[in-house]
Amino acid sequence: MKPFTENVITVLQQIPEGLVMTYGQVARAAGSPRAARQVVRILHSMSRKHDLPWHRVINVKGQIALKSEEGIMNQKSMLEDEGIEVSETGNVDLGTYQFHPDVILDEGDTP
Repeated sequence: MKPFTENVITVLQQIPEGLVMTYGQVARAAGSPRAARQVVRILHSMSRKHDLPWHRVINVKGQIALKSEEGIMNQKSMLEDEGIEVSETGNVDLGTYQFHPDVILDEGDTP
């Protein structure tokens, strides 16, 4: 596994219940600020295998970014179960619910 992928998994595992991070924020915290799309790929391919809290990651506008209606409703429900308020349009108030990790990893760091 590449160091960036390991770092992304480490960052994702640190997001506490009831808080969210953005794709770009996860990428920055994992050591590669321009790799938000790679974070999406990692979430898509590794969430089950590593039991990642995929539902706690949203876009920079504070919106659920899934395409399917079923996926949107599933993520919305999971966030609400953790006490996060999600609007009818799938928006989350980042000012209230955004997690800011203490540690920022470099791409070459190992968790």
